[in-house]
Amino acid sequence: METGVSTSTEANTDSPSPRESKIKLGWIGIKKAVIRDKYLYLLLIPFIAYYIIFLYRPMYGLQIAFKDYSIFQGISESPWVGFENFIRFFESDYFFRTLKNTVLISFYGLLFGFPAPIILALLFNEIRHKAYKSLTQTLTYLPHFISIVVVAGIVTNFLAPTNGLVNIIIDKLGGDKTYFLTIPEYFRSIFVGMGIWKDIGFNAIIYIAAIAGISPHLYEAARMDGANRWQQVWNVTLPGIMPTIIILFILNIGNFLEVGYEAIILLYQPATYETADVINTYVYRAGLQGGDYELGAAAGLFNAVIGLILVVSANQLSRKYSQSGGLW
Repeated sequence: METGVSTSTEANTDSPSPRESKIKLGWIGIKKAVIRDKYLYLLLIPFIAYYIIFLYRPMYGLQIAFKDYSIFQGISESPWVGFENFIRFFESDYFFRTLKNTVLISFYGLLFGFPAPIILALLFNEIRHKAYKSLTQTLTYLPHFISIVVVAGIVTNFLAPTNGLVNIIIDKLGGDKTYFLTIPEYFRSIFVGMGIWKDIGFNAIIYIAAIAGISPHLYEAARMDGANRWQQVWNVTLPGIMPTIIILFILNIGNFLEVGYEAIILLYQPATYETADVINTYVYRAGLQGGDYELGAAAGLFNAVIGLILVVSANQLSRKYSQSGGLW
């Protein structure tokens, strides 16, 4: 009897538990999938390498935000100062100005820029002439491929005080010529309008693709119920692309504070710092031009943390109040 009990105990000890068996089968399944699709996984290597080299590896340098950084001592040897750089940034005269301008410009861009490609996609969907539809789509998304430097140059020339097209028209209509880029009150509108013109057509492509995926039978059923074009858009098209709208909205919220500072640097000047200076332009001036790298890193890290909080909050709100859910 003792021998039988001993043998049974040894057998139970040697046999894997159900959880271990499940894990083992899972790894075997993953291995088979990787071997089967090995060439597809090889295509991922350049993208993974890009993220590791250019996005994750540079995160090592974020620690200078907590150090008294010296280029002669290097990142690892520079002394730690804790949150001193963040306190300097929060107590500086530029903090509230840059934060206010960043929030306002981002809010205006989200308020007017986010729905613009949706409206354009809905308008394209109503065009029945294929050649005209293709031509207008091409003309609207071409500006996306123009360099921001060229776009800023076009805006500057159009708004030039002497020979700019806008001022020429104003002069012909009997008005006074104005140097718009030196007036702080006009800067945000100019910047947001330039961004909408540049990206509206390209961003509309995603919504056009989402509209194309809606079943034609839904439109037929709506027409049979007596729905007009506007009612079909409101009750069929918009609900059909709502998951796409929510996902892109969450992504836009995540980049809420990531204002296109390159365009601002190309357009702004000391006369418009009051309404044009944002956190990223302050990082550029303090870190690169002023050599205060740790202060620039602290401001940039603050910007990134706020962006992370916003995207997580937007995702949670989407999951709570929307049937379409969120990104995760």
